[in-house]
Order: sequence, then structure tokens, then C-alpha cells
Amino acid sequence: MYKYIFSLFILIGLNGIAQNLQLEQIMKGNEFIGNQPENHRWSIDGSTIYFDWNPKNEPGSSTYYWNSSMKTPQVLEDSDQEIDDSNQKEYEIFYYTKSGNLYAYNRKNKSIKKVIVATERIYNVERSSNPDIIFYQQSRNIFQLNVKDFSIIQLTNFKTGNEFEEKEKSKNYLEKQQSELFQFVRDDESKKNWFDEKYANDKSNSIKEIYYGKSALEQLKPSPDGKFVTFRLSDYETQKPTKVEHFITDDGYTSNKTARSKVSIDNLSKHKMGIYNIEKDTVYYVSFSKLTGIMDYPAYYQEYDNLKDKEKVEKAVVMVSPIYNKTGTKAVFELRSQDNKDRWIVELNLKSGAITELDHQHDEAWIGGPGIPNYNYGGGTLGFLKDNETIYFQSEATGFSHLYTLNLDSKKKVQLTSGNWEVRDVKLSQDLKTFYITTNTNHPGNREFYKLDSETKKITPILTNDGAYEVELSPNEKQLLVRYSYKNKPWELYVADNKPNPTLKQITQSTTKEFEAYQWKSPNVITFKAEDGKSVYARLYEPKVDAKNNAAIIFVHGAGYLQNAHNYWSSYHREFMFHNMLSDLGYTVLDIDYRGSDGYGRDVRTGIYRHMGGLDLSDQLDGKKYLVENLGIDANRVGIYGGSYGGFITLMALLTEPGEFKAGAALRSVTDWAHYNQGYTANILNFPETDSIAYKRSSPIYFAENLQDKLLMLHGMVDDNVQFQDVVRLSQRFIELGKKDWDLAVFPVEAHGFKETYSWIDEYRRILDLFNENLLEK
Repeated sequence: MYKYIFSLFILIGLNGIAQNLQLEQIMKGNEFIGNQPENHRWSIDGSTIYFDWNPKNEPGSSTYYWNSSMKTPQVLEDSDQEIDDSNQKEYEIFYYTKSGNLYAYNRKNKSIKKVIVATERIYNVERSSNPDIIFYQQSRNIFQLNVKDFSIIQLTNFKTGNEFEEKEKSKNYLEKQQSELFQFVRDDESKKNWFDEKYANDKSNSIKEIYYGKSALEQLKPSPDGKFVTFRLSDYETQKPTKVEHFITDDGYTSNKTARSKVSIDNLSKHKMGIYNIEKDTVYYVSFSKLTGIMDYPAYYQEYDNLKDKEKVEKAVVMVSPIYNKTGTKAVFELRSQDNKDRWIVELNLKSGAITELDHQHDEAWIGGPGIPNYNYGGGTLGFLKDNETIYFQSEATGFSHLYTLNLDSKKKVQLTSGNWEVRDVKLSQDLKTFYITTNTNHPGNREFYKLDSETKKITPILTNDGAYEVELSPNEKQLLVRYSYKNKPWELYVADNKPNPTLKQITQSTTKEFEAYQWKSPNVITFKAEDGKSVYARLYEPKVDAKNNAAIIFVHGAGYLQNAHNYWSSYHREFMFHNMLSDLGYTVLDIDYRGSDGYGRDVRTGIYRHMGGLDLSDQLDGKKYLVENLGIDANRVGIYGGSYGGFITLMALLTEPGEFKAGAALRSVTDWAHYNQGYTANILNFPETDSIAYKRSSPIYFAENLQDKLLMLHGMVDDNVQFQDVVRLSQRFIELGKKDWDLAVFPVEAHGFKETYSWIDEYRRILDLFNENLLEK
């Protein structure tokens, strides 16, 4: 019989009222907590705020609005009231698209005018350096609109295929036969060709046809003066997709759905940047052959006989479209290598196509960090200051992502921020001189808000209390729209004046009475020393002294590069509530930001390079050591659990460090990294074809023979991220090895992130039973 008897119902005295905390409640997630506001933004005149919200727990969120004359927010019934003036804030009349049509908005009289209504969708509106000219895209081409006389000029004429195919493709067998047999047909063709050639030679009536073969045409962008258009041609390898079988369907038949491919060096794509010179009617391509490190192979190649002497070739790179200064006289852009080791910022000469290298960041692990493009195809923080000669960007050169400026003429680089903390977000003021930055200056688990003068480097604190501030500036920059949360307080919206330490006026009230009836713990964020001397941050949930059972559970967050030992509301809200329940039952819970986590700089971020299940796992063992040595936890009664990457670490803990944990629950776990996706995996482990050492020492399936502790695996059968095949393959290994101390729970309708409350309840009931059966004294 257990010394401590478990019940799903925990009686907690609160203001004299008995409150039952149940799995059936907390596993409802936001239905129990209350749906919090998201996507907060200002109206174009700054009089109204908009946000997405679902306070009535409907199937989906709606747009709400609020202004200073209202007591509570209301649903926005007319979506036409909300207009986005991105990148056109200095214009009295600005242009935008909605439902594929072009509109003009007059700030002075607040009128809306339809400019172009078309069956072909209009998109990507951009302003010219001439205030009377705008550019827009339609059917993968760029058009120029004069807003004074409303004349339209098509600037580009991109076409698939090639010029020869275009001329020949229209002739089938019979057409060719007719031409061969009849003079009449040949004469008619000759006349047509004469007129076609005459028209083609008349430059005033022609637009150059730019053929791009079978490549993907991407990143079209006109220069502000309308003289050049840059574009990217991309060739994506045909990747073998995976299939996910669905068993619970509406017609009773199984169906499979196509999902992602698996990581492979064969998946690398090819990209090139082109420039169309409109005045000269010519196309040319940018060369990257002189970039620093463009011919260098990664250091790990030296560990493989078949790679260390490999003939050098240019690295595969991917680039994003240029950023221009206000006058359109300067252009810069970012590109990165597809082996994830290099990021370059270059200046582009549009007339010649030549580039000048401005900044090169190399990381033998992988490029990343806040404001820095990683394996995604988007760009990072990059723009121009008011002088039109100075750019700003972020770099991890010091080991932490900080903000820099660089003058394109003098090439002088200035570091604006410094310290063992990160710049998390950057916004440039309307005058292009002042930055508003979000950082974790005072604590890695904070998101604080500051004002930074680009010339003096003076930093003015605005919102710096513990927690997280997500701030949007009003159009006149006099007010702040703030989404704020704390460890045990979910996100709410507030407004405040733009000044140091302002008073926050709350706009939303999202939490339910049921959620508020329980006194949620504010877990301490502690640090302990890892075996290599590094400080590791963790959330600690401690039970009351009279309830403490001297058993502990370590929670491992997912994603790897994610932060959970912070001072604000966790995206793992169900786990936060579950940990409150566990501590009420007498358990001590430790939630560790292990090596590889977000928020702690480059060395922590890349601490798992080429060995997942190395330092990230040893941090869990050091966390256990902390519990035993400092909090009186019984070393033989410690469990571990987590989902996704957390499930992977749980598997590695039980399979590579047997005997350390009495029991473990592994949810939706990666069991073999060679079966996971391209972007995430190749960053950390390179490619299985070139770095098999890294993949084998990082994959639980290679250590299945070591299982001796109690293991519970749980997995959604329609998981299209970490797919069900992962847990099936490991199960087969356990069966073949004759292992007995493991169980598998499957969830037929669930993908990677569970949706159904009944699935969450079943999953966590099994986890709770596992720990009660194995960690409590009998």
C-alpha cells in the first residue's frame, strides 16, 4: 500500500472555500484558463487598438477593438475598419490590398477608394522614391502605377520555360505537316513572323521576356527608383515525402496523407539572384564566389576519410531580397550558407551586379540567435538609419545577439549594445534615429523594453519588471500597447504612456473564475552548477513541508531551442498546472533550461552540436544531483518526463544512463534523428550522409539494449512532425531485444500537438500513474 495515497481530487483551502483541482479541468488548457489576447496592433490613426481574442470560448478567435472611450473591448463587426499602413506611415494617402484588389486610404478625411479591382490577385504594394509612383505585383510580374494620372506600366515579363521552347511548343505534328505541304501556310507564317519581328524590334511596344525555365521565381522586388528589379530563381530537389496513415475517418476507410521529407544532403536547394536592368533591358546574375569562407568545408569533415580531402566547391547559399535606403541609392541583403555555418551581409551594386562584403559571421556549429536568419528562408534584423548610409543588424559575434551599425562609406562598425544578455526584438522609430529594443538584460527569463539612442548609445529603461512585455508603439510613438504576463499570470493587454516605468492600464480580463479560484504557485527560477561549471537555470516547484514525499520529477521542455525557466506565462500551460498538482501531492518538480535552450546566448544554444543527448542530458543529471544534495530528495525516487525533444531526452536518459531515473514518460519522442526533418536536424547534426557519427550517438534507437528502468511511451498516430513510425521502430527494437519494462500508449486521432481534451486527460493520467506506482514508498 502506498504511503501517500493518490486521488485525482486535491482539496485546497482558499479563502475558506474548498477547491478541487482535477486533471479533467487543467487538461482543458485555455478553455479552463481563459483564452488570452493575441496579435495586438494599433489602428492607423492611433485612436483604436485591435487584437484577436476568444473570451467566450467559441470555436475560433475574433477581432476585438478598444479605445479610450470604452469600458470593455467589443467584437469588430466591420473588418473594413482595420487597415494596415505598413511601410507607408509618412504618406497622407497610402495604398494597400484587400481580397486581391488595390485600395487607397486618405488619412485626412479617412476615406477609402478602390483603385484597381481585378480577377488576377494584386499583392506586395511598395512605394517608390517618387511619391506619385507605387509598385505592385500581379501574376508574378511587377507593375508601376502613377497615382496622379493613374497610368500603369508593366515593368517585367517573366515567363516559365525557355525562349526556344516558347517559339516551338505551339506546333504539333499536324501543324508541322501543314507547313511542310502547303505554300499558302508557309506564306502566312512568313508574314506573321515579319510582323512579330518588327514588333519585337520596336522597344517602345515591347517588354523583354525573361524566361526562368523550370525554376521557382521568388523574391521579386523593384528598386525605389523603378530602374531595376531583383529576383531569386530557386531549384528545389524532388524530395521523397513521408506518409501518415489516418485510421479514424468519416467514411470508415483508412487514408494516408503526405507529410515532410527526412533529413538528407540530397535535399539542398539551389538559388541564384538575378537583376533586371529596365533601362538597358538586360538581365544579369550576382556572383558570390569571392565571399569569405565560400569554399570552406566544415571542420567535422576532417573526421571522415572520404571527406577530409574532398575537392572544394562553392557552398550552396540562399539569399533574401534587398533592403533599400529611403532614397533608393543603397541596397544591402543577407545570405547564408546551406551548411548553416555562415551568414553574410553584403552591399549590392545594381548597375554592375557586384557585391561588397560588409559583415561575415561564421559559426562552426550553426548560425542562429535572435534577429539572425537560421535554417528558415527569411531574413533577420536589417535596415537603414536616417542618414541613408548606415545600416543596422544583429550578430552573435560576442556570444550574445547584439545590435550593431555599419556605415557603408567608411565601413566603420559600431556595437550599440553589449553584455551577457540578448537583444530579442528591434523596432526603429519613425525618425529612423531611435531604437526600441526588447532584451533580457536583468534576467535571462525576462523580456524587458528599452529605448536606445543610435548616436549616443544611451539606453533608457521603460518596462523592466520581471515578466515579459510584448510592446507595440502607437503611430505617434506616444503610447504603448503592451501584452504582459508573469509566471503564474496569463497574458493580458494594457495601454501606457511611452515613458520610463509607466502605469499600465488593463484592457482585457481573460482568466476564468475557475482558474482564479486556485492559488497558482509562482515557481522560483533557480540556478545550479553543471558538471562543466556552467550555470543552468530551472523552475523549481516545491511542495509544502508537511506534504513533501522526498520524490522528485524532472520535466524536459520540447523544441530544444526554447526557454521555459523564465518569469512569464509558459506556453506549456498544461504542464505548469500539472506541476502545481504534483507539488500538492508532495512531489518536487524541476523544469530545466538545459543546454540547447533559448535565451542564454550562443554557447548554450550550440551546446548540443553533433551530440544531442550529451550536455543537454548531463544537465538533467546535474539537476537531479542538485535536488538530492540541497533539497533532501531520495536519489532512488526521481522520475523524468517530457514531450517531443523532451521525450527524446527522456529516452536518452533511460537508455544511456540506466539506473539514474526510476521511471520515465516519453511523449511524441524522436527515436532516430535520421528520420526527422531537414531544417532543424541539419543545423545541429549536419547530414546523415556526411556525419553518421553525430546521428548514431544522438539517436535513442542505438541504445535500446540498455533499457532497465520503467518506461512509458505515448504518441499520436497521426503525428506529421515526429511521426508515429519513430515510436514503432523503437518498439520493434525492444521486442526483438526481449525488453519488458516498457509500455506504449497510442492516440489514434492526435498529431504532434494534442487537440482533444480527452486525449490530454488520458495521457497525463497514465503519466501520473507511472510516477505514483514507481516513485512513492510502498
